Amino acid sequence: MIENSASPVVPPTLLSLFTVFLRIGLFSFGGGLSGWIFREVVTLRGWIDEDEFMSGLAVAQILPGANVANLSLYIGQKLFGITGAVVALVGLLSGPFFVAIALVSAYSAMTSFDWTETVMDGVAASAIGLLLVVAAKGARRASRHLGASIALIATFLGVAIFHLSLLLVVAVVAPLSVWAAWQRSAKP
Repeated sequence: MIENSASPVVPPTLLSLFTVFLRIGLFSFGGGLSGWIFREVVTLRGWIDEDEFMSGLAVAQILPGANVANLSLYIGQKLFGITGAVVALVGLLSGPFFVAIALVSAYSAMTSFDWTETVMDGVAASAIGLLLVVAAKGARRASRHLGASIALIATFLGVAIFHLSLLLVVAVVAPLSVWAAWQRSAKP
């Protein structure tokens, strides 16, 4: 069950921002991080609202680099400016950095166990589930407006069905989507 928090139970601090992103970085594997970030900063803590999160996710996905790193920068900046952006990113990356070093060191020993592949399959399934939650929320938000729905469908068709370059699809769809949003906001 997903809880909805209209306002933060505890106002964010730099330490709580770091701790949340450290925990997300340490305990999430392979993907689904945006779903976990949504749960932590929107649903559980109410630090930002769903619309702000979805806007940040959209920006994070069109910028170069890792989406979740971009998203953590966006959220940190939204809460505490440049300092918050740095704190969120360091929190997100520092734990996995040390864990990855340890796992790489132990990799050859782990692959000899039969259960390793089964565990990874389970982790992958849960990550896909978290991504589907965020995708469903994004699609629901986009369906509120015809222009956004068209942009969503055009992007899906261009990338998933016609296998066009994401850069090409974004270069065409993004300006049209911005124009449609501008037209919508200009109406009285």
